[in-house]
Amino acid sequence: MRRILHIDMDAFFAAVEQKRHPDLIGKPVVIGGSGDPTQRGVVSTASYEARKFGIHSAMPLRTAYKLCPQAVFLPVDYEEYSRVSAEVKNILREFSPIMEDVGIDEAFLDISDIPEASEEISRKIKDRIKSELDITCSIGIAGNKLLAKIASDLRKPDGLTIINEGDVEKIIWPLAVRKLWGVGPKTETYLRSININTIGELAAIPLEKLINHFGPSYGNYLYEASRGIDESPLVTHWEPKSSSRETTFQRDTNDWQTIARTLAGLTKEVSEDLKHSGYIGKTVTIKIRFDDFKTYTRAKTMDEFTDSNETIRKTAFESLGRIKLEKKVRLIGARVSGLKKK
Repeated sequence: MRRILHIDMDAFFAAVEQKRHPDLIGKPVVIGGSGDPTQRGVVSTASYEARKFGIHSAMPLRTAYKLCPQAVFLPVDYEEYSRVSAEVKNILREFSPIMEDVGIDEAFLDISDIPEASEEISRKIKDRIKSELDITCSIGIAGNKLLAKIASDLRKPDGLTIINEGDVEKIIWPLAVRKLWGVGPKTETYLRSININTIGELAAIPLEKLINHFGPSYGNYLYEASRGIDESPLVTHWEPKSSSRETTFQRDTNDWQTIARTLAGLTKEVSEDLKHSGYIGKTVTIKIRFDDFKTYTRAKTMDEFTDSNETIRKTAFESLGRIKLEKKVRLIGARVSGLKKK
């Protein structure tokens, strides 16, 4: 029987900041953008003290400030968060070599072949992370990735939750359908429109009906996921599909020099990312979002794979020339895809 752990760091960015600035402990802390709530930007992480005011990730910083003006707003420090994340992952690998690195603040571990009890292993992991890094995590234990991920979110912060095969009806079905991994806001809205609000209500829908609504692939997924079925393996190694950067202007602009200078900077960053990771790419895509939030993309596939800043920049500007800049620009982005190792 598979035994999968999902380790999810608690309010990770905010926890790292509270660790290196102890005076922030117990205070509402909001991490996002440049740390200035009067400027454009979104919340990356909010401490649990800030969440009590209704602040959550992806919320505009200005909205977060209105909800809690006394909060401490800090800029995102990816370098420090990545450093601490690497230390967390090193601890996890000591418990099992089969690890899927999901992101900067979470991972899956397969402990199926370890004789020790799942709960005991989980408590040791939590103790190590707390004692060595002085931050906490929540862990979900289940027979597959899907249930383990749901479990880790049920008792945050510093939680430990076990979901056994027979617990799906009791624990999973009463949850809101949005709690199901792979159900985003659009799917949630659609499901609500057909009176499906919980995972249990979704599980009651026949497969044929789900396929009619969502197509064969996603319909089958929802049918199995709502029943707690997930056979997906842990992905211990993956190849990136693209490298991208984008930025939102603090003020919408139609100044060509500003737009051009920003795009050149973004393509340089993408080129440097590719060189650092040892990849070369074939297709350059740019993205423009205007002040009315209409978004356009244009792509061009190059003759050869490259990580050359000059070539990527030139190709990006060729794509930019295919978009009429008749309105003010809110956001601009650049992406190189079709990657392969050098």
